[in-house]
Amino acid sequence: MRELSIIDHLPEGLLDCVPPDLEKLLGGPTLIHLPGRVSAPLFASVLLHGNEHTGIDAARRVLARHRQTGLPRALSLFIGNVAAAARNLRSLPGQPDFNRCWPGSVQPAGPERTLLRQVTEEMSRRNPFASVDIHNNTGLNPHYACINRLDRRFLHLALIFSRTVVYFERPLGVQSAAFAPLCPAVTLECGKSGAVEGIEHAARAIEAYLNLSAFPSHAVAPQDVDLMRTFAIVKVPEGRAISFDGAPADFTFNGNVDSLNFSEVQPGAAFGKRAAETDARLKVEPAGNVLTEAEELARCFSYPGDEIRFAQPVIPSMLSCDAAAVKADCLCYLMYRIGLDGEPVNGPQPAQA
Repeated sequence: MRELSIIDHLPEGLLDCVPPDLEKLLGGPTLIHLPGRVSAPLFASVLLHGNEHTGIDAARRVLARHRQTGLPRALSLFIGNVAAAARNLRSLPGQPDFNRCWPGSVQPAGPERTLLRQVTEEMSRRNPFASVDIHNNTGLNPHYACINRLDRRFLHLALIFSRTVVYFERPLGVQSAAFAPLCPAVTLECGKSGAVEGIEHAARAIEAYLNLSAFPSHAVAPQDVDLMRTFAIVKVPEGRAISFDGAPADFTFNGNVDSLNFSEVQPGAAFGKRAAETDARLKVEPAGNVLTEAEELARCFSYPGDEIRFAQPVIPSMLSCDAAAVKADCLCYLMYRIGLDGEPVNGPQPAQA
């Protein structure tokens, strides 16, 4: 992998360059520092996953809009896994996920961890005003924001993008968590890659962050946010086949299972099936710093006969019908609603959190 390139100008041709050609233009991961009328920079990371193009497309729109007039605030734009983007892959084969390699990661030491530590250290010296990491997902999800701290400033940053906000503590090694000690940080989930509405929505958020002079001093009103907390990560056990089209597999799900995302699912609701000859179960991992006991997580699902059913009230997110995406990351996350104090509120709750 190429070493980090740090430059202080907009590369010629960047505004017209499509993601698959960025590796040829930039050579490798690149951090671009651009001046603005306010010096404390907004940090924006895009293309941490090479097949998620909304972030770079939105950034290019904003930069084109301000090409003649200049930016209202300095911008530090990190363009990440351009090698994977050249192949339209989340990550290269055998390569760790860029968004699991930031400081705080549990991934083995390697060039990706070194590079992302360099980015974090470089930005720490620049005292960023705020941080935004822009992503896509493969399933049917609303546009929503994610934060790692229940802090007024983080919530205001999230609400500029969406009133649907997810508080999460795991997975480890993500960009927003690495930058949370430096400045308010948010992750924007912008639906499927390439969708025009996602690009436009992300561009409006970047524009708003660049024009934000200070964070509001007032607290967020409870009625202004639909706040959820992730408590579990659901994965398919390694080596087990998965199907969404009816083909025989260890685990089979309907082709529209992603329609359950952000819905309140009640105990007994059907989720999928498993092959009659297997006793394998979905792998349910804790997603909070207050770790849920393994036996409690295992009781998220029941397995009557060959069926898989939800065994407690939950709110799924990031369910995908893309088998490759599921194997690369996870099948889904499970959430419950919380108040601004972090305590559960009425609605789906985990057995223990």
